[in-house]
Amino acid sequence: MPGENLSRDEARERAELLSVDGYEVALDLRSALGEAGEGPRTFRSVTTVRFRSARPGAATFADLLAPSVTAVTLNGRELDPAVVFDGSRVALDELAAENVLVVDAQCAYSRTGEGMHRFVDPEDGEVYLYTQYEPADSRRVFANFEQPDLKAPFRFEVTAPEGWTVWSNGAAEGAGGPVDGTWRFAPTRPISTYITTVVAGPYHYETDSYRRTFADGTELEIPLGALCRKGLARHFDANDVFLLTKQGLDFFHDTFDYPYPFGKYDQAFVPEYNLGAMENPGCVTFREEFIFRGKVTEAAYERRANVILHEMAHMWFGDLVTMRWWDDLWLKESFADFMGSYSMVEATRFTDGWVTFANNRKAWAYRADQLPSTHPITADILDLEDAKLNFDGITYAKGASVLKQLVAYVGKDAFMEGARHYFKRHAYGNTRLGDLLTVLEETSGRDLAAWSRAWLETAGVNTLTPQVTYDAAGRITELAVVQEAANSHPELRPHRVAVGLYRRDGVGGELVRYARAETDVAGPRTVVAELAGNERPDLVLVNDDDLTYCKIRFDADSLDTLRAHLGELTDPLARALCWSALWNMTRDALMPARDFIALVLKFAGRESGIGVLQMLHAWTRSALTHYAAPEWREEGGRALSEGALHELRLAEPGSQHQLTWARFLASTAGTAADFQLLQGLLDDTAKIDGLDVDQELRWAFLGPLASHGVVDEKAVEAELARDDTASGKRHQVRCLASRPSEAVKAQAWAAVVESDALSNALVEATIDGFVQPGQRELIAPYAPMYFATIERVWAERSIQIGMDVVSGLFPGLQDDPATLAATDAWLESHPDAAPALRRLVLEARDDLARGLRGQACDRAAAV
Repeated sequence: MPGENLSRDEARERAELLSVDGYEVALDLRSALGEAGEGPRTFRSVTTVRFRSARPGAATFADLLAPSVTAVTLNGRELDPAVVFDGSRVALDELAAENVLVVDAQCAYSRTGEGMHRFVDPEDGEVYLYTQYEPADSRRVFANFEQPDLKAPFRFEVTAPEGWTVWSNGAAEGAGGPVDGTWRFAPTRPISTYITTVVAGPYHYETDSYRRTFADGTELEIPLGALCRKGLARHFDANDVFLLTKQGLDFFHDTFDYPYPFGKYDQAFVPEYNLGAMENPGCVTFREEFIFRGKVTEAAYERRANVILHEMAHMWFGDLVTMRWWDDLWLKESFADFMGSYSMVEATRFTDGWVTFANNRKAWAYRADQLPSTHPITADILDLEDAKLNFDGITYAKGASVLKQLVAYVGKDAFMEGARHYFKRHAYGNTRLGDLLTVLEETSGRDLAAWSRAWLETAGVNTLTPQVTYDAAGRITELAVVQEAANSHPELRPHRVAVGLYRRDGVGGELVRYARAETDVAGPRTVVAELAGNERPDLVLVNDDDLTYCKIRFDADSLDTLRAHLGELTDPLARALCWSALWNMTRDALMPARDFIALVLKFAGRESGIGVLQMLHAWTRSALTHYAAPEWREEGGRALSEGALHELRLAEPGSQHQLTWARFLASTAGTAADFQLLQGLLDDTAKIDGLDVDQELRWAFLGPLASHGVVDEKAVEAELARDDTASGKRHQVRCLASRPSEAVKAQAWAAVVESDALSNALVEATIDGFVQPGQRELIAPYAPMYFATIERVWAERSIQIGMDVVSGLFPGLQDDPATLAATDAWLESHPDAAPALRRLVLEARDDLARGLRGQACDRAAAV
């Protein structure tokens, strides 16, 4: 749609012209109930915007994505909607010094998770609404100036069906309920449009409160709330959510020395959510999958805690102080990612959070930083489509890794003092990179310009490898760290690293560290003089303690040690770093996939960290699917399912390790014996001591039975009858689309590509079911259809659905040179396709090419 993709230049020009004094937004959501008429289901949205113009007489525009506009008035002057509204913008001319704009529109409910999302619960027919905007979908709900640097106070009023409750950023006024069916909310402090919110429906709601007395004697009380659909209330452990919330508020008040500024603190767990969560001040939204319907591991609770604290950190980094434009998205996301892990380790029961960070979050960053679309942490964001795609592993996890190193570089006290200055200096304002560097230089006394150029303004990941020489007695004569960079991004950076020396020791032969040195690595080769003279180690671990952001390699002796004794490495973080390095070697075609799989089968059963174990399982599935030689996949698959069953039977009954191995068995099942066991566990004719086959685990077991054609549609429908809920529906759709049938695949393809009837959650479930590693030949005919379709899909569908389709249906399972050539042909013949679309295809192409290189490495190992 013309004008939908706001550019950075347009936003800059508008910000130079306008300043916004406030919004009053009135929404009538009673149309959420009842039968819809022809066309999209809509609601009335009336917005009053008060703003000033630096140049009276100038022209500008407001943003609005709506099916229709009923009326527009500017300073009392009626404007013809047919003339001034083009579907995405409202043209405004002859501005006065002070202006009042009123837009009366019919806005559409969403089924894509963008804007005002409407969900009908299949369990009880209840309707639930919530909004999701980032980066620029508030314009789907009300007219506004949709850019982060035009902050203003917002006052919402919402007319809702009888019996509903409504939440927004501010507290409900009056008695906290509706007056004549309308809920009115206290005005917010100045905030950006993308973090405003409305949540409405018959939600289950629990309350608590947080109280704190500061050193000066002032007291703060924050009303706490937590809500979810009624159908999930019986599973909702709100007390744990409140506990983590209070621990986080204590930590951030102690650390930031700036009281939480947004009044109340509600946390809404909502259905069909595209993200993990969103930091709307006063009313944070989360995906409802963080309410656990069945037994999960401690890693799932840790992940939820991390997200709760990540969003809480945003109240300061992002909401109180906001980036000027999406170039500096990292100013909120990198900090929130870092502070989420930091606060979790310091303030909650999840004290191994840095192990998860090293093993899980940084894996996301390493992948993103080696794609052709990699970018500096401070990115060059030209428009909103660029912004949407930059919520990636670089902006989040690499940025957080770099901040972790910055804390080590300037010192924790100086870093946190800089944050305090930053909040007080820029409260309710907008900033850029230089604003943050200025306060950190003030508090640390360091010149950060060179550090910023190396770490924030260049792309790519460095590789660090130890080089060790020994004397005749076996003592180290020299240990050096060699730094390398890819030709495409040749920057060699300064790294503060620890180098650990490990040897087998003790009665059990454990691998333990006996020497460690910290050093600053700079340039292509750095000698670590402090470690000279030490006895010969069995393992040299560069980046011990995970101080920097890099890929690590091993010398030959260390790699031999890991192949034989990785499971004897006693330190959980060191072990996680070694696993991560081995996985990076597999992705880089330096270790055959079958060797990595063999290491997992040999040592994963001894892995105590449940999050690390789950990551190993994910990497192993990826190794078999994408990096193993095709002719070895069947043998490798059998080895995995046999290994999974072996570890499942050895695991302590009722333990989280038993549950994790049970899920891994389901994901690797491929033999008649596997299917017989899974079917027996479902119909209670087989039993594994201590394994509770709850409803979520039942779906996990049914999935491979459906995808291998062991059970039919009736069995899937019977399972849905047992679990006729929103979660059950997603599982059912996934299972049905996974069946090995030409007709099934055609139906699934049409449902996603040719129709927009499915919600975002069911689009995702259908794609997951359609793409099955064991069905390469069955879905091969869709490869040319993909390339013929994606430009149309990108143009016609919302950006979220477009991303899901383009990334999810890329024919990466057709892993042969012909698919690579077809991808290159599409890219060559579509130079003018939307840049965001080309980026997604380029990323998928890179994954495919990387997989082919890995397969060649694996094939060579068999010779």
